[in-house]
Amino acid sequence: MSNADKPAVVTTRWWWVRHAPVRSDGGNIYGQKDIACDTSDRHVFEAVAKILPRQAVWVASSLQRTHQTAQAIWDSGFPKPATMAKEAAFAEQHLGQWQGMNRAAFLASRPAGSHWFADIGEPAPGGESFMDLYNRVCRAIGRIDAEHAGHDVIAVGHGGTIKAAIALALGGQPEKGLAFDIDNCSVTRLDHIAGPAVDVWRLPMVNQQPWMADAAHKAMHQPAGPEVATSKLA
Repeated sequence: MSNADKPAVVTTRWWWVRHAPVRSDGGNIYGQKDIACDTSDRHVFEAVAKILPRQAVWVASSLQRTHQTAQAIWDSGFPKPATMAKEAAFAEQHLGQWQGMNRAAFLASRPAGSHWFADIGEPAPGGESFMDLYNRVCRAIGRIDAEHAGHDVIAVGHGGTIKAAIALALGGQPEKGLAFDIDNCSVTRLDHIAGPAVDVWRLPMVNQQPWMADAAHKAMHQPAGPEVATSKLA
């Protein structure tokens, strides 16, 4: 069989961006509460914008903090897309009656070594379990992946949402996804490679913080100050 006759293998690249930090939560759990985020650090968004693909499909969760984060990226000079879909399935886990509780006190009351608010199958009272989140995120990824196969997809989401996406990429292991830290504004890229005889994921980068590399690069190339120059001449 020639290369031209071989069935096509298609790679769809997912670029996950966690929303900017929330400052107005008072140290409390917010989960699916529609709370605003802080997008004042322009340097962070300029660095994120540098590594995101220009020709991409944009999608965000239904919560305002992901829309504000996307807008901050566009305001940093990234070309604003014509549209950005809002996907309710990419919202953070609904933490029910735990929302509004002091985060530090709550986590201190949980079993030692926990990666998340609860075990993956334990729902918050009046809310969801991580498995509920994982299942809805996986269904939405499958739908969007099929619709935009072979393209770049920039998805602005939440810590739990991105952990669920990583778990899918690890072969469907939700408990493994919880082991990853996902920082605010970080970029995680997951590539889905699919064809007639292949259906695998590749994880090129997880929790990348491009503003740190950008700052290090600038520091390396910053001209020496007068006092440094003088000491070299002495």
